[in-house]
Amino acid sequence: MPEIHFTDLLIVVVVAFVAPLVLGFFPRLRLPAIVLEIVLGIVIGPSGLGWVQVDLPIQILALIGLAFLLFLAGLEIDVERLRGRVLRLTALAFVISFAIGIVVGLVLHAGGFIKSPLFIAIVLVSTSLGVIVPVLKDSGNISSDFGQLVIAAASIADFGAIILLSLFFSGKGSTDIAGKLILLAIFGALVVVIGVVIAGLERFRGISGVLQRLQDTTAQIRVRGAFVLLIGFVALAENVGLEVILGAFAAGALLSLIDRDRQMTHPEFRVKLEAAGFGIFIPVFFVTTGLRFNLDALFASAGTIAHIPLFLLALLLVRGLPALVYGRLLGRQKAIVAGILQATSLPFIVAAAQIGMDIGVVSEANGAALIAAGLLSVIIFPALGLTLLRRGERGPQATERTRAMPTPAMPVMTAEQMR
Repeated sequence: MPEIHFTDLLIVVVVAFVAPLVLGFFPRLRLPAIVLEIVLGIVIGPSGLGWVQVDLPIQILALIGLAFLLFLAGLEIDVERLRGRVLRLTALAFVISFAIGIVVGLVLHAGGFIKSPLFIAIVLVSTSLGVIVPVLKDSGNISSDFGQLVIAAASIADFGAIILLSLFFSGKGSTDIAGKLILLAIFGALVVVIGVVIAGLERFRGISGVLQRLQDTTAQIRVRGAFVLLIGFVALAENVGLEVILGAFAAGALLSLIDRDRQMTHPEFRVKLEAAGFGIFIPVFFVTTGLRFNLDALFASAGTIAHIPLFLLALLLVRGLPALVYGRLLGRQKAIVAGILQATSLPFIVAAAQIGMDIGVVSEANGAALIAAGLLSVIIFPALGLTLLRRGERGPQATERTRAMPTPAMPVMTAEQMR
């Protein structure tokens, strides 16, 4: 057994602690902590100061962090929002987005910028729901028709991107699309069966009573059960021949579907899961992403650096243009804002780029450029969208105030003044 040291892991967890703490002193700087975590990971990693190497403890925690990130992304899926006209519009927008992504991928491939057009198309169709939700909350639009539509679109994008990426990476024993779809159908059937069993067990008073008695003790039985579900689905996906990211996402989505009212199991259940994920494992994954970031490959040539704005523009085209279909429901201006917010993407890009580099689908230079473009999208697009949204809200308010102002009376001239 190789000798294990925890010094490198200590530095990583210190960075994960310091990043949000520093941002906390600057509340007006609306920068997600994951951006600073990745940047600081680059600084302390082999491409920077060289203080930390990705050793075994870091690898294990980072891998669990990736699984937890996708698990919580699946947990964000709200089935109640994905209905009727909203579902039709967001699904149509996603299909258009993927079609544009294919075209963009083919153009980039023809220009010699990328290896796999399909992989790039899949990467570009994702949206960072975890970044968009705080922006909508801060602007007071989280419960509006606009906010609900954007959240639904991001949920569809997350789910669709995970499925597409899993199909792209999976099917180890079968390279044809039909084989992959069969594997996916088998996995889906198993997920449904497991979901029915879990929902049925929840209704038994004896089991339900034990769970309630143990949920707030040191047993934290529901949190442990969620972790069993997460690891179990990851192992199931791996054994069926699918990518493990689908298993992690499916575990969260199933849990969200079973617990629709978010109160059936425990009012603080999700808070506990988010505390475990975002408090321990997920920050390690993002700092480790920075450690693995290859600055030398990115800055090897001016042409490689130029890939960053190119990928950023591709994100805006692929996710922004399809939002125009929301125009009839939201109006043109808010549809444009929705498109800008939809173009925000980082966690999925980081996960997909890392896997793509591991299996050789994307070069290290392009992987670094994709992550850099994702970083810029998180910094630029939410701020730009929020600014446009506030300007759009001020316009109607100013118009209403103008209409409400009394019309000044015309001065009455006396006969003497008329003469």
